Amino acid sequence: MPLKESKGNMYDWVTHVHTHLGGECPHRCVYCYVGKNRFGRAPRYTGELRMITRELGLNYGTGKVIFIEHMNDMFAEGMKESWIRSILSHCNGHDNEYVFQTKNPARAYQYKEFFPKKAIIGTTLESDIDYPKISITPAPVSRIIGIERLKKYGYKTFITIEPIMDFNIDVLFKWIVEAHPDFVNIGADSKRCGLPEPSKDKVLDLVKRLQDAGVIIRKKVNLERLMSA
Repeated sequence: MPLKESKGNMYDWVTHVHTHLGGECPHRCVYCYVGKNRFGRAPRYTGELRMITRELGLNYGTGKVIFIEHMNDMFAEGMKESWIRSILSHCNGHDNEYVFQTKNPARAYQYKEFFPKKAIIGTTLESDIDYPKISITPAPVSRIIGIERLKKYGYKTFITIEPIMDFNIDVLFKWIVEAHPDFVNIGADSKRCGLPEPSKDKVLDLVKRLQDAGVIIRKKVNLERLMSA
C-alpha cells in the first residue's frame, strides 16, 4: 500500500497515514470508524491479526508527519513483539515525525527505547469512567498512567478525548493535568452510536479548566454537534 495523504476526519496536523498490520483490531470499539464507512470493513482489516511484510519496504522519505497504524492498535494484546519491533525499525529508517496512538500505552512503554526520536505518542481517553460494553481495552486509569510514564521518559505525548463520553469532571481534569500532555484533542461521536455523552456545559467547563491550567486544546470539527445542542 502506498503512503497515503491524511484526509477526512483525521488530525489536521498529520500529513500522511500508513499501516503495516492486517486483521481486526482486538479492541473492537463499538464506535470504530474502520467498519462504519458506507462500504463496510475492508477485507484487509478483517480476520486474524497479521503483519503485511511488504509494507516494511515502503520508502517514507523525509519531512512528513505520519500516523502509523491508524486502522489498528499496534500495542493491543495479540500483537506480536516481532511485529512491533519491525514497524518501529521501519520508522527509524526515515527522518519524519511519527504519530503512534494506543489504548494500551503501558505496553507501548515497554518499547520506550525503540521509538523514533521524533515520535509523538498518544492515547484515547473517552472518559475517566470505565465503560466495558464500549470496547475491550485497558481501563482508563491504566491508559493515563501509561501515557504519563511515556511523557516522563521524554516523549511528546497527547491525549485524545474522542468520542467524548460522560465523565467525572474533577477526576478527568486531575488526570490530564498530572499527565502533562503536549496537547489534548477533543471530539464527539461522528457515527452516532448512541454513546453516553456529556452535556454542552460540562464539556465547556472541562475545556475552560484545562485551558486555565495551561493545557493546549485542539477541538475537532465533530465536537460542534455537542456544542450546538
